[in-house]
Formats: sequence, structure tokens, C-alpha cells
Amino acid sequence: MAKELELNSIVTQVMLISPINIIIRVTPMGWEIPAFEAGQFAVLYLPESAPRCTNALPEEKEINPNKMIRRAYSIASSSKNKEYIEFYITLVHSGELTPRIFALQKGDKIGMTTKFTGMFTMDKAPYDANIVLIATGTGVAPYMSMLRSTALNNPNRKVAVIHGAYNSWDLGYSSELSLLESVVPNFSYLPTVSHPQNEIIPWGGEVGFVQQVWQSKKLDTRWNQKLSSENTHVFLCGNPYMIDETIQLLESEGFVEHKGKVTGQIHAEKW
Repeated sequence: MAKELELNSIVTQVMLISPINIIIRVTPMGWEIPAFEAGQFAVLYLPESAPRCTNALPEEKEINPNKMIRRAYSIASSSKNKEYIEFYITLVHSGELTPRIFALQKGDKIGMTTKFTGMFTMDKAPYDANIVLIATGTGVAPYMSMLRSTALNNPNRKVAVIHGAYNSWDLGYSSELSLLESVVPNFSYLPTVSHPQNEIIPWGGEVGFVQQVWQSKKLDTRWNQKLSSENTHVFLCGNPYMIDETIQLLESEGFVEHKGKVTGQIHAEKW
């Protein structure tokens, strides 16, 4: 097995968020976590011979024990944390890697690349601009890294997370984000669910898609100002359809997507 593909890390914590969502912490074995920026990702890998979780769909192919399955996952932990890297992962029942990750327990080995990368970082946004972080599902992971790192360091900047999921139990990090909202004056958290009829306890929060929460202008009211391309940068992470629709919505309001040589106020990370 090539050295770079050895299982060089260990799972130090597994937290079940819902039947299809987990938070895992991975600690390097014999190497140090490299410097990285909040919003970047790491690549995890396991051999094809690794077991799959019991509720995954069976694979209809011959297993190659010498082949590694590799996938990139956004980092949720702080860039200042040098003890472990945290990931928020959704099970894809027919997938290759996530069913194997969901079979892991504390103490199991996993591979992680020793260099982290990615352009979905906050350095393109002016220090004094409002920041609105919009996500669906596990797309909230890079935002947790941003919030845990430096995003809230400027008390004069307003920051918000708009997070959407089918149901409330799929709103990972909701407790931490709610606590942040209660103790940080310049931070707002707006969770929304698209299937409130499935809730065991009646849902009292926002209902619908994240795009609708933006359209409701509740942040404008909460922050007592009109959010525009002149004072706000918007980050989008998650479902590609959500991202495409939200970009169109924001562009109709005068925002510009930041890409290539074009400097804009919309920053998108599609899966």
C-alpha cells in the first residue's frame, strides 16, 4: 500500500445526529494537523474491503482490497484546533464511502490527507461587510469552522446562518447555533424545515426553503437595515438546486457571483 494511502488517523468521537447524519472527529496518528483556513476541506479514505453499515444498500461489484475510496468533506472544526478535525456527514445509502464511514466506531482507523485545500473561505469578503451563511443539510459544516475560527471576531459585523433541512432532527449543530445566538449580540440563527408535518412536536420556527427565508426579509427587520450588495456578502453551500435558485434570486437584487476574475458578493460551494 502506498504510504500516502495508509490509514494514518483514528476516529476519536462519533456523534449520531439522526439516522442518516453523524458528526465524527478524526485525530492524526504520528503527524500534525496542517495550517488551514476555515471553509476548506479534507479528503477521507477507506479501503474497499472496509465493512459497510447495516442499513446501506448492497454493492453489486467485486471488492478490490487494494483500492482506496476517497471523498472530500468540508471541515467543521476550528482552524485553531490542532487536536482533531471534525466532519458532518450524511449517509448515502448507495454510496461507496459514507456507508463505510457510518460503520466506524471510536478507535477505528481512517485515512485523511495531510494537506487541506479549498477556495470557499471568508477572505474575499470585506472585514466590515455583513455575512449571511446559507446552507442546506451538511452544507452548514464549513460555516461551523468559520464561526468557531474568526467569523465572529468583529463585533461591528453582523453574521447570520440560515440553515434548511427536511426535518428539525436533521438540523445539525442547532443547539450550538442557538446558544451562539443567545450570547453573541451580532449573530442570528434562522433554521427552517420544509416538511413540518413530520414533526413529532409542532415546529415553531421558519417553514419552507432557505430561499424563502431570505425573501421574507426577516434579517433586514432583525438587523434594522436593508441588506444589499453594498453592505452584505452571502455564502451558499449545499444542494446545487438551492444554490442555483438562490444565486438567481440574489442577482435579481443586484448581487454578483464571485468567480474567476469577477469580484462579487455571492460565494458558492456546490456539491
